[in-house]
Amino acid sequence: MTTAPGPLDRWYEAAGVRGGVRRVFHAETEAGRVFFPEALVPHLDHPEVRALPPHAVRELTVRHLYQFLHATTHLETRVVNGAAEPVANGRAGMDFPTGLRMDAFKVYCDEGYHALYSLDLADQIARVTGIPVPDVDYGGFVTALQAAGQALLPDDPLLAGQLQAVVFETLITAVLNEVPQDPCVVSTVRDLMRDHARDEGRHHRFFSAFFLELWARLDRHRRIAAGRALPAMIRAALDWDLGPVHTSLRLAGLDEERSRAVLADAYGESAVTARIRTVSRATVRLAAQAGAFDLPGVPEAFAAHGLSEPEGGDD
Repeated sequence: MTTAPGPLDRWYEAAGVRGGVRRVFHAETEAGRVFFPEALVPHLDHPEVRALPPHAVRELTVRHLYQFLHATTHLETRVVNGAAEPVANGRAGMDFPTGLRMDAFKVYCDEGYHALYSLDLADQIARVTGIPVPDVDYGGFVTALQAAGQALLPDDPLLAGQLQAVVFETLITAVLNEVPQDPCVVSTVRDLMRDHARDEGRHHRFFSAFFLELWARLDRHRRIAAGRALPAMIRAALDWDLGPVHTSLRLAGLDEERSRAVLADAYGESAVTARIRTVSRATVRLAAQAGAFDLPGVPEAFAAHGLSEPEGGDD
């Protein structure tokens, strides 16, 4: 019997860390291009922001890119690698096959490289443009996600960490899919996100398969606890981290009152709920595939966060 090829089988040939090149920013070739698509920066469409001078709006987009890149370094190293390492080293309390453990090490290598080149590009752009990276905490969303795991699975930290990684790696966001295709965006940013997207496509498939392997090894009690925790983790992963946005608005010249008004209007509850439903579709389908919605309390936990079991295998 033949085994279907795995998502990381060609890792030695295909992984960015194995054969990628360093992306170098050259300002002189990027005249007229934006650093981040305005459609993917919610506060840029607010009247208070549109009234700012062009240079201030440009700096807002640069700082939004900084937030994305620095948040990536936190996500990859603290969430994904925090979950991959125990699996890779056989410390997850479960008997995973050697092949899966080696794949977890491949993910670990990839994510460290993603963190490195994200920090590298942010530093290059700051030095060339003269727009400094604000001294703020870009890992607030990780802290919120870990707090959700501790609250929902206080006696099962390893499982909490693994679920957090599954959630993050199976969410489908617009950034890595859309930015590489946008000719208005700085080419170095497009190239880096295209590199990242290639690896993350393989990681999405790996963590989808890993979740089913993980789920099969959980007893009923842990499955119920995991199923009830998943929607809160999805919410924590997708809630906007507004600290860096607030700082960026103040640096753009908005006072405290106007900055808070922009945050309330651009990142209100209705916008967050709609985004969560869209971005989490693949993650919710994965939970349904595993049978999570058949367990007591799980449908109610998802409903409390505006999510529901997909109908007919789709949302």
